Amino acid sequence: PTAISPSSMAPFSPKLPSKFRLRSISLPPRSHPTTLLVEDRLSSLKSLLSSSPSVHSICSALSALADLYQSLDGLLQLPLTQQALSQHHPQKWIDDLLDCPVRFLDILGTTRDSILSMEEGVRRLQSALRRRKLGDSGILDVHVSAYWNLRKNARKSSTKCVLLLKQMDASFETFLPLDLNAHLSAVVRVLTEASLVTGSVFYHLLAFLCSPVLRSKPNSRWALLSRLMQKGALLSDSEEGKLNELEKADSAINNLMMSCPAQDADVAQKIQCANSRLEDLVAAIEKLENGLGLLFRHLINNRVCFLNTVSLG
Repeated sequence: PTAISPSSMAPFSPKLPSKFRLRSISLPPRSHPTTLLVEDRLSSLKSLLSSSPSVHSICSALSALADLYQSLDGLLQLPLTQQALSQHHPQKWIDDLLDCPVRFLDILGTTRDSILSMEEGVRRLQSALRRRKLGDSGILDVHVSAYWNLRKNARKSSTKCVLLLKQMDASFETFLPLDLNAHLSAVVRVLTEASLVTGSVFYHLLAFLCSPVLRSKPNSRWALLSRLMQKGALLSDSEEGKLNELEKADSAINNLMMSCPAQDADVAQKIQCANSRLEDLVAAIEKLENGLGLLFRHLINNRVCFLNTVSLG
């Protein structure tokens, strides 16, 4: 029998809103080096996001995004920026810019909760696998079922966050007032671009969490794959290499749960494979969690800095 190609699967593919697509910015003449630093970090972030999405690239983007917000804090704290913003406050476009970090924090919190729940569920499943290897198979089905539920819940939660990102898109048109001096115009543009690139980073992260749940079910397209896997026709190395950490864990768990209990050597090997894939998934989750934690602190600091800038200008 021939192996089933992952390309035959129908992955979740949320469409990226047009204004979240990365583009170059055209800033007015500027004299302060802080503005140049922000622009350089924006360009670096766009380069990271232009590569194929992976946990590594997402984590790198989260770290770069935290650095970007730190640079924005420096730009907002300039006396020139404080004075310019104070002359236009209160205006709706300033309130909208102030609101962006809050809305991103909401999405970040929801995403982080999903990731933490996934990590806890995976660790419980790993514990059940160790017990299964010692001959206790009674509890494995329960934890595998809980794992599938976590995967589905993470997809639902992430899909809702994608919709929130799309809703934010409409408000960006109000961020570009025309009656600004050169410096404040540069500030507003980089703040707007930072919001756009933040949305792009979150989109890549959410797309990862929205990865298709590769769970075998009767009378589904996975039924054929189940029969092939039982006969030893697994995904080839090149095809498996196209899967991310979530999908690889799904595949290994399916392969284990479709094993024949009588084939002890085969089952032991599949338990080892499943545990290895889950270890890789835990490592990926921990990296994402650390990146989100760092970004959370910088988003909080950025909004506080923005509020202080507006009030003290």
